[in-house]
Amino acid sequence: MLVAAMQSLAGCQSEPFRSIGTEVKSIFGSTRGAPALATGIRQYEEGNYSAAAESFNRALFEGLSSDERVQAHKYLAFINCVSNRPSACLVEFRRALAINPNLDLSAAEAGHPIWGPVFRALKSSR
Repeated sequence: MLVAAMQSLAGCQSEPFRSIGTEVKSIFGSTRGAPALATGIRQYEEGNYSAAAESFNRALFEGLSSDERVQAHKYLAFINCVSNRPSACLVEFRRALAINPNLDLSAAEAGHPIWGPVFRALKSSR
C-alpha cells in the first residue's frame, strides 16, 4: 500500500514529489526505462546500432535516473559518430555533459579514433 501511494506521488510534476519518486525508485527498484537501456547496451555490443538507438530513445522516454540518462546519451553519441552524423554526435555528447559536466570516457572509449577526439574537443571547449 505504501509503495503504491509513493509511486502515485512519483508521477506528480512538482520538484518535491519528483525527488520522492527518485527516492522510491532507488529504494524499491530500477527506473522504468532501465530494461530498455540494458537492451540497448546489449544491442550496441552486438553491433545492431539501429535497434540500439531505438532502445536508448525508448529508455529515455520511459524514464531513467541521471546516471542512466548520461549513459544513454553517451551511447547515442557513439552510434551517431560511427554512423557519420557528427552534428547528432555532438548533440548527444552535449546532452550527456549537461546532465553530468564531470563525465569522462573510459580509457578505451576515449581512445576511439572517431568519437574520442569529438568528446575531448567538446569537453575542452567548456
